[in-house]
Amino acid sequence: MKVPGFLLRRLYVKGSLQATKTGFAFELHNSLGSGSVHGMRPLTLDGTPQDRDRTYFRRADGSEVAFGAISEKAPFALEMGRSLTVHVEGTKLTPGKHEIGLSFVVPVVGTLGFAVDDVTRPA
Repeated sequence: MKVPGFLLRRLYVKGSLQATKTGFAFELHNSLGSGSVHGMRPLTLDGTPQDRDRTYFRRADGSEVAFGAISEKAPFALEMGRSLTVHVEGTKLTPGKHEIGLSFVVPVVGTLGFAVDDVTRPA
């Protein structure tokens, strides 16, 4: 089964890219359906892979999960209608347009991914 990139890009909240004190962050909103991932590939910023142990999901309740901690034995679930923030530490985000790439492993389906362009939101 293949999920088209244009559908997966709907997960990304356009205009949410921002610099933080320790790196950068952006938001995802699941409007596609509940599911889980069994692995995260390194997030890319302008084609440069980011460290999976310094990239993490932050849920609305404040809990965090590093991309490197997600596995078949420790899957990451995201319910329909939920939002979360992705934080990347250690990479300074410059003002302007950037491409963000996300790729993940979904049970039964395999590896899925997408890329989006966004402009850094003013602080």
